[in-house]
Amino acid sequence: MRRKKDAQRARELSRERMERLFQLAAEAYDVHPDRCDRYVQIARRISTRMRVRMPRHLKALFCRHCGSYLPASETRVRLREGVLTVTCLRCGRQTRRPYRAGKSHDGGRTKMPRSPEYTRPDA
Repeated sequence: MRRKKDAQRARELSRERMERLFQLAAEAYDVHPDRCDRYVQIARRISTRMRVRMPRHLKALFCRHCGSYLPASETRVRLREGVLTVTCLRCGRQTRRPYRAGKSHDGGRTKMPRSPEYTRPDA
């Protein structure tokens, strides 16, 4: 029983550390971009050694091919026919993920309803 609790505690601690490393990477990107890649490398190593899956929202923050931290300025994101394509601008490789668009069936062309007190200005 004790061993099982210790294992669960270790896995929870590793998840917290991965979260903290990505938080540090986000804070340090402007000053030390190379340090961010090291934070990602450490987080991935924690994940593999402790056999803990990295949360989905953290997986999206690094390139699976070159291992670099991916802030918005280092990526190109394209949405096309239910596929989200993220291009790493460092190595040029693409990662594709499926996505579902919102519930709008008209391709996002739904007009916003006007409020009753809205009056059209005279033009």
